[in-house]
Amino acid sequence: MKFFIDTANLDQIKEAQDLGVLDGVTTNPSLMAKEGISGEENVINHYKAICAIVDGDVSAEVISTEFDGMVKEGEALAALDSKIVVKVPMTKDGVKAIKYFSKKGIKTNCTLVFSAGQALLAAKAGATYVSPFIGRLDDISVDGLGLIEEIREIYDNYGFETQILAASVRHSAHILGCAKIGADVMTGPLSAILALLKHPLTDSGLAQFLADHAKAAGK
Repeated sequence: MKFFIDTANLDQIKEAQDLGVLDGVTTNPSLMAKEGISGEENVINHYKAICAIVDGDVSAEVISTEFDGMVKEGEALAALDSKIVVKVPMTKDGVKAIKYFSKKGIKTNCTLVFSAGQALLAAKAGATYVSPFIGRLDDISVDGLGLIEEIREIYDNYGFETQILAASVRHSAHILGCAKIGADVMTGPLSAILALLKHPLTDSGLAQFLADHAKAAGK
Protein backbone atom coordinates (compact mmCIF):
# COMPACT_ATOMS: atom_id res chain seq x y z
CA MET A 1 0.00 0.00 0.00
CA LYS A 2 1.24 3.46 -0.90
CA PHE A 3 1.50 6.08 1.82
CA PHE A 4 0.54 9.65 0.89
CA ILE A 5 0.57 12.54 3.33
CA ASP A 6 -2.43 14.87 3.30
CA THR A 7 -0.98 18.31 3.94
CA ALA A 8 0.53 21.41 2.40
CA ASN A 9 3.05 21.80 5.24
CA LEU A 10 6.53 21.51 3.76
CA ASP A 11 8.18 20.57 7.07
CA GLN A 12 5.78 17.66 7.57
CA ILE A 13 6.27 16.53 3.98
CA LYS A 14 10.06 16.60 4.44
CA GLU A 15 9.78 14.64 7.70
CA ALA A 16 7.63 11.96 6.03
CA GLN A 17 10.00 11.84 3.06
CA ASP A 18 13.02 11.47 5.36
CA LEU A 19 11.28 8.58 7.14
CA GLY A 20 11.60 6.66 3.88
CA VAL A 21 7.99 5.50 3.48
CA LEU A 22 6.39 8.41 1.61
CA ASP A 23 4.94 7.71 -1.83
CA GLY A 24 3.14 10.97 -2.54
CA VAL A 25 1.19 14.00 -1.33
CA THR A 26 -2.43 15.13 -1.48
CA THR A 27 -3.46 18.74 -1.00
CA ASN A 28 -6.58 20.86 -1.36
CA PRO A 29 -7.53 24.55 -1.07
CA SER A 30 -8.33 24.14 2.65
CA LEU A 31 -4.87 22.70 3.38
CA MET A 32 -3.24 25.49 1.37
CA ALA A 33 -5.19 28.11 3.33
CA LYS A 34 -4.19 26.44 6.60
CA GLU A 35 -0.54 27.10 5.69
CA GLY A 36 -1.32 30.70 4.74
CA ILE A 37 -0.81 30.06 1.03
CA SER A 38 -3.06 32.31 -1.06
CA GLY A 39 -2.95 33.88 -4.49
CA GLU A 40 -2.47 31.97 -7.72
CA GLU A 41 1.27 32.57 -8.02
CA ASN A 42 1.97 31.56 -4.42
CA VAL A 43 -0.13 28.39 -4.77
CA ILE A 44 1.70 27.44 -7.99
CA ASN A 45 5.08 28.01 -6.37
CA HIS A 46 4.02 25.93 -3.38
CA TYR A 47 3.08 23.01 -5.62
CA LYS A 48 6.49 23.28 -7.25
CA ALA A 49 8.15 23.23 -3.81
CA ILE A 50 6.23 20.08 -2.85
CA CYS A 51 7.20 18.37 -6.11
CA ALA A 52 10.85 19.20 -5.40
CA ILE A 53 10.67 17.28 -2.10
CA VAL A 54 8.79 14.09 -3.00
CA ASP A 55 9.46 11.37 -5.55
CA GLY A 56 5.84 10.35 -6.12
CA ASP A 57 2.53 11.83 -7.22
CA VAL A 58 1.28 15.17 -5.91
CA SER A 59 -2.47 15.82 -6.11
CA ALA A 60 -3.33 19.43 -6.96
CA GLU A 61 -7.01 20.38 -6.87
CA VAL A 62 -8.90 22.48 -9.40
CA ILE A 63 -11.12 25.26 -8.04
CA SER A 64 -13.58 25.53 -10.91
CA THR A 65 -16.81 23.55 -10.81
CA GLU A 66 -17.49 23.90 -14.55
CA PHE A 67 -16.04 21.59 -17.22
CA ASP A 68 -14.22 24.27 -19.22
CA GLY A 69 -12.72 25.80 -16.11
CA MET A 70 -11.60 22.41 -14.80
CA VAL A 71 -9.90 21.64 -18.10
CA LYS A 72 -8.11 24.98 -18.21
CA GLU A 73 -6.93 24.76 -14.58
CA GLY A 74 -6.07 21.07 -14.82
CA GLU A 75 -3.93 21.46 -17.92
CA ALA A 76 -2.06 24.34 -16.29
CA LEU A 77 -1.45 22.31 -13.12
CA ALA A 78 -0.33 19.23 -15.06
CA ALA A 79 2.17 21.38 -16.97
CA LEU A 80 3.95 22.33 -13.72
CA ASP A 81 5.53 18.93 -13.13
CA SER A 82 5.14 15.35 -14.30
CA LYS A 83 4.33 14.37 -10.69
CA ILE A 84 1.16 16.47 -10.62
CA VAL A 85 -2.15 14.60 -10.45
CA VAL A 86 -5.16 16.80 -11.21
CA LYS A 87 -7.68 16.52 -8.39
CA VAL A 88 -11.27 16.80 -9.64
CA PRO A 89 -14.53 16.69 -7.63
CA MET A 90 -17.10 13.92 -8.09
CA THR A 91 -19.66 15.89 -10.08
CA LYS A 92 -21.15 15.51 -13.54
CA ASP A 93 -18.71 18.03 -14.99
CA GLY A 94 -15.94 16.45 -12.91
CA VAL A 95 -16.53 13.04 -14.50
CA LYS A 96 -16.51 14.65 -17.94
CA ALA A 97 -13.22 16.38 -17.09
CA ILE A 98 -11.70 13.10 -15.86
CA LYS A 99 -12.56 11.48 -19.19
CA TYR A 100 -11.00 14.43 -21.04
CA PHE A 101 -7.81 14.29 -18.97
CA SER A 102 -7.63 10.51 -19.32
CA LYS A 103 -7.62 10.80 -23.11
CA LYS A 104 -4.87 13.42 -22.85
CA GLY A 105 -2.71 11.19 -20.64
CA ILE A 106 -3.07 13.51 -17.63
CA LYS A 107 -3.30 11.75 -14.26
CA THR A 108 -6.40 12.44 -12.16
CA ASN A 109 -7.68 11.99 -8.63
CA CYS A 110 -11.47 11.95 -8.27
CA THR A 111 -12.15 13.47 -4.85
CA LEU A 112 -15.14 13.78 -2.51
CA VAL A 113 -16.31 10.24 -3.19
CA PHE A 114 -18.81 8.85 -0.69
CA SER A 115 -20.46 5.92 -2.49
CA ALA A 116 -19.56 2.86 -4.52
CA GLY A 117 -21.63 4.21 -7.41
CA GLN A 118 -19.54 7.36 -7.54
CA ALA A 119 -16.36 5.27 -7.47
CA LEU A 120 -17.68 3.16 -10.35
CA LEU A 121 -18.33 6.25 -12.47
CA ALA A 122 -14.84 7.61 -11.72
CA ALA A 123 -13.24 4.34 -12.82
CA LYS A 124 -15.37 4.21 -15.97
CA ALA A 125 -14.17 7.72 -16.83
CA GLY A 126 -10.54 6.61 -16.43
CA ALA A 127 -9.53 8.22 -13.13
CA THR A 128 -6.01 7.37 -11.97
CA TYR A 129 -7.12 7.53 -8.34
CA VAL A 130 -10.47 7.60 -6.59
CA SER A 131 -10.65 9.14 -3.12
CA PRO A 132 -13.38 7.80 -0.79
CA PHE A 133 -13.46 9.95 2.36
CA ILE A 134 -13.66 7.32 5.08
CA GLY A 135 -13.17 9.63 8.05
CA ARG A 136 -16.01 11.92 7.03
CA LEU A 137 -18.28 8.89 6.63
CA ASP A 138 -17.33 7.69 10.10
CA ASP A 139 -18.25 11.17 11.39
CA ILE A 140 -21.87 10.58 10.35
CA SER A 141 -21.93 6.99 11.68
CA VAL A 142 -21.44 5.36 8.26
CA ASP A 143 -18.80 2.64 7.93
CA GLY A 144 -16.01 4.24 5.90
CA LEU A 145 -13.98 1.04 5.68
CA GLY A 146 -17.07 -0.76 4.43
CA LEU A 147 -17.10 1.57 1.44
CA ILE A 148 -13.48 0.68 0.68
CA GLU A 149 -14.51 -3.00 0.70
CA GLU A 150 -17.34 -2.35 -1.76
CA ILE A 151 -15.13 -0.42 -4.15
CA ARG A 152 -12.39 -3.06 -3.95
CA GLU A 153 -14.88 -5.79 -4.87
CA ILE A 154 -16.28 -3.81 -7.82
CA TYR A 155 -12.87 -2.86 -9.19
CA ASP A 156 -11.58 -6.42 -8.86
CA ASN A 157 -14.69 -7.78 -10.61
CA TYR A 158 -13.96 -5.79 -13.74
CA GLY A 159 -10.22 -5.22 -13.64
CA PHE A 160 -10.41 -1.44 -13.29
CA GLU A 161 -6.94 0.08 -13.06
CA THR A 162 -8.14 3.06 -10.99
CA GLN A 163 -6.34 3.02 -7.64
CA ILE A 164 -8.38 3.25 -4.44
CA LEU A 165 -6.94 6.15 -2.44
CA ALA A 166 -8.43 6.01 1.05
CA ALA A 167 -8.78 9.66 2.06
CA SER A 168 -9.78 11.49 5.23
CA VAL A 169 -7.76 8.92 7.17
CA ARG A 170 -7.68 10.02 10.80
CA HIS A 171 -5.58 7.49 12.73
CA SER A 172 -3.45 4.36 12.55
CA ALA A 173 -6.45 2.03 12.88
CA HIS A 174 -7.81 3.49 9.65
CA ILE A 175 -4.49 2.78 7.94
CA LEU A 176 -4.41 -0.83 9.11
CA GLY A 177 -8.05 -1.36 8.17
CA CYS A 178 -7.38 -0.07 4.67
CA ALA A 179 -4.31 -2.29 4.37
CA LYS A 180 -6.33 -5.39 5.33
CA ILE A 181 -9.04 -4.58 2.79
CA GLY A 182 -6.59 -3.88 0.00
CA ALA A 183 -6.74 -0.13 -0.57
CA ASP A 184 -4.02 0.82 -3.03
CA VAL A 185 -3.17 4.08 -1.26
CA MET A 186 -3.94 5.83 1.98
CA THR A 187 -3.58 9.55 2.59
CA GLY A 188 -3.61 11.03 6.05
CA PRO A 189 -1.80 13.26 8.51
CA LEU A 190 1.81 12.68 9.56
CA SER A 191 0.55 11.85 13.07
CA ALA A 192 -1.34 8.80 11.78
CA ILE A 193 1.74 7.49 9.98
CA LEU A 194 4.01 8.05 12.99
CA ALA A 195 1.49 6.33 15.27
CA LEU A 196 2.27 3.06 13.45
CA LEU A 197 5.72 3.21 15.03
CA LYS A 198 4.39 3.07 18.55
CA HIS A 199 3.88 0.06 20.80
CA PRO A 200 4.37 -0.01 24.58
CA LEU A 201 6.28 -3.30 24.45
CA THR A 202 8.73 -1.81 21.96
CA ASP A 203 9.33 1.11 24.32
CA SER A 204 9.70 -1.05 27.42
CA GLY A 205 11.84 -3.60 25.57
CA LEU A 206 14.22 -0.92 24.29
CA ALA A 207 14.43 0.63 27.75
CA GLN A 208 15.36 -2.79 29.19
CA PHE A 209 18.01 -3.42 26.51
CA LEU A 210 19.59 -0.03 27.19
CA ALA A 211 19.49 -0.56 30.94
CA ASP A 212 21.12 -4.00 30.59
CA HIS A 213 23.79 -2.56 28.29
CA ALA A 214 24.55 0.25 30.71
CA LYS A 215 24.81 -2.26 33.56
CA ALA A 216 27.14 -4.49 31.55
CA ALA A 217 29.25 -1.53 30.44
CA GLY A 218 29.52 -0.40 34.05
CA LYS A 219 31.19 -3.67 34.93
